[in-house]
Amino acid sequence: MNARTPASAPSRTTRVGDAALELLVERGMRGLTHRAVDERAGLPQGSTSNHARTRQALLETAVRRQVELEAGVLAPHEMPDPGRGLDALVDALALALHRYLTDHRALLVSRYELALEATRRPELRSFFDAAGSAAFHGPLIAMMAGAGSPAPERHALSLIAWCEGLMFSCAAGSFHSAVPGLAELRTGFEELLRGMLGR
Repeated sequence: MNARTPASAPSRTTRVGDAALELLVERGMRGLTHRAVDERAGLPQGSTSNHARTRQALLETAVRRQVELEAGVLAPHEMPDPGRGLDALVDALALALHRYLTDHRALLVSRYELALEATRRPELRSFFDAAGSAAFHGPLIAMMAGAGSPAPERHALSLIAWCEGLMFSCAAGSFHSAVPGLAELRTGFEELLRGMLGR
């Protein structure tokens, strides 16, 4: 799921989170058990239960790790200042999404496994939404406001929906074998943002 180096041994929390996401990708929600996480993470039996005693706690650990890994790929902190102009913003958004679609497709699968489970577990829904909002929604709303949007929340929602539609299509939908190229993504972002911002 993510690159590891001997110089930075992951914490037990990270190992549990990574193992949970890998199991979700390979086996789906039914394959995510405390025992299976122990085995995948190479931890003594019972370690995951000590860390996350309930299934809800295990799912929350997986969501937190999902958000951490996505933040590393999509890198909202690397988005340019909107004052640099629309071209710089379009370039950065296209590059981030292209990186996700081409090099981190497993993360897309685990994301949808967790999102679907959240529709069946209200307590997970609240946690899932709050984690995503803090990491991505808030910064995107601020970015749209900085770019001159007259309706930053609505425009951020449209931008997120457009990206999520592309991600689903490329992970599990009709375009799973034909990921858009960087130039195509850039054109799409440019059309979308120019339409929103009236430029």
